[in-house]
Amino acid sequence: MPELPEVETTVRALQIKVLGRTFIDVWTDFLKIIRLRQAFDGQVKKPNGFEQFKKEIKGRKVQKIWRRGKNILFNISGNKILLIHQKLTGHLLFGKWQKVNNKWRASKGPLSEKINTYIHLLFVFDNGQMLALSDLRKFAKAELWNSKDLKKELNLLGPEPLEKNFTFEKFKQALKAKRGKIKQVLMDQKIIAGIGNIYSDEILFAARVHPLRRISELKEKDFQRVYKSLQKILKKAINLQGESISDYRTISGKKGEFDKERKVYKREGKECFRCGTIIKRIKIGGRSAYYCPNCQKS
Repeated sequence: MPELPEVETTVRALQIKVLGRTFIDVWTDFLKIIRLRQAFDGQVKKPNGFEQFKKEIKGRKVQKIWRRGKNILFNISGNKILLIHQKLTGHLLFGKWQKVNNKWRASKGPLSEKINTYIHLLFVFDNGQMLALSDLRKFAKAELWNSKDLKKELNLLGPEPLEKNFTFEKFKQALKAKRGKIKQVLMDQKIIAGIGNIYSDEILFAARVHPLRRISELKEKDFQRVYKSLQKILKKAINLQGESISDYRTISGKKGEFDKERKVYKREGKECFRCGTIIKRIKIGGRSAYYCPNCQKS
């Protein structure tokens, strides 16, 4: 699943390509991707969802593009927000496509690579350019919200870990208020927004903290190391345009370059770059955790 660095990379690229453009059309072949939220009442309007969604989107101008947690947000004219969550295998692409045998095809280059051809949602802009969602497993979602209603939803997320006001003290307080294992707490979107399986493993390796360590067992130096590693790893991943070990690609269809920095995630059975010990994998709450049993002692 694209995490904070991948989503931030996507948002920064879209701010260059899409900001100020107007939607003139939208297409989908999978209606479940679309969600139309009319009011903050916990209900999703489905029966005429896509037709109403299409009607609401067309003619609206993109005024702002930003990220909250793992969500990509488009503020559009009329006090509406288009929210796109890429989920497990989804990623946004920007360019031009033509329909060939009822499938959208890009002519050449990275956009035409297999991983980028599972297009199930496509927006057309006033300059002829397109924004497509490629999603192999079709778990991604696109929701249209009234701005004031979505604000209530987004407030349920934890703080953004790279914002200037997210100090060490705020980080420590956020974690200490919770029980449980450090990896699970880091991945809880209501505690800290944007961190998932990949970066929680990489952060804990850099901090030399075992993923099974309980928050109550952590000392001051442990909190400091995790906080510093969190800042360092996420910033580096953004600079390298994310991790493409799975389906994620940049909006141009290319791989991110964080893979060369990956130290433990999906490296089970391989030697630790730091000490040579074999990397192990364990299950925590149904999710895999990769770690070095020597560098990250419990």
